[in-house]
Amino acid sequence: MLESPVLNPSGRGVWRYSSLLPRPRNKITLGEGCTPLIRMGRDLLLKFEGANPTGSFKDRGMTVGVSIAKEAGASSLVVASTGNTAASAAAYGAAAGLEVKVALPDGHVAMGKLAQAIIHGATILKVRGGFDEALNYVLAREVGRSYPLNSFNPWRLEGQKTIALEVIEEAKVDNIIVPVGNAGNIYAIWKGYVEAMEAGLTDSIPRLIGVQAEGASPIASAWIMGREEPIPVIPETVASAIRIGKPVNWFRAWRAVKAAGGEFITVSDEEIINAQKALAKMGIFVELASASTYAAYLRLASDLSGSTVLIATGHGLKDPDAAAKYEMHIIEV
Repeated sequence: MLESPVLNPSGRGVWRYSSLLPRPRNKITLGEGCTPLIRMGRDLLLKFEGANPTGSFKDRGMTVGVSIAKEAGASSLVVASTGNTAASAAAYGAAAGLEVKVALPDGHVAMGKLAQAIIHGATILKVRGGFDEALNYVLAREVGRSYPLNSFNPWRLEGQKTIALEVIEEAKVDNIIVPVGNAGNIYAIWKGYVEAMEAGLTDSIPRLIGVQAEGASPIASAWIMGREEPIPVIPETVASAIRIGKPVNWFRAWRAVKAAGGEFITVSDEEIINAQKALAKMGIFVELASASTYAAYLRLASDLSGSTVLIATGHGLKDPDAAAKYEMHIIEV
């Protein structure tokens, strides 16, 4: 464990790093953070964000964002979501006693995530189209009436940077592979490393590799083609958490990956599904978007030097229907 005045010795999880975070008087917390860093091999580790309270990394940002919203006097919250943000906002909003509205792409949200939003009492706004249309709805109709907590909210990103701080406490790594949807998390991880360097917690920033599904790759496709801005797409992939065609944080992510000497790559849905199955055989159940990191690692392994961390952003129970489609070994007895 690192010794540093940056760390709060009596704190735990996200708020252990309170000196690097906003300081609301009353923190809305469900015990997020302190997720396991699982060793998968000599030079491969997996950061399992599915161990957070609602099963995804979104809780790190939501504890900070909702705490700030509550202190600012907000009475209601609103998010657009592919599912995980909705689940997290609903839970933290409930803990804070706030009304929560979640704009979801109709028919495109995994049941595990939808069930969480429902049970925590969120109002479901069904939007015709995908995530991009849901976000457009929020920006056009809800901002000004409710406090917005999508990943363009800077307080969310402040909480998410603690992924980097936790990794630094446990291991010195050379590469970090991150699923990229709306692109806020890879930027937040880079920001965490930059601030950790300034605080004397680390002396280097790992190479950041952002992975997108081939059918939802506005950033990665542009990167590979040598363009300087995303190529808008109508996204389609089995990995619903990263099924986003117009990522709002693309510029931040682009800047972070460039600064870290990294790259963006794409993987196919078949590779993602096979990676999820392979991880499951190791005892690790992650949702398909998270499995994209292992698919990327398998693609890049021969070109990677040093140690690598995969950021597994969500639990496999978030999308049980995806796993239920696999061949089952059932014997009637």
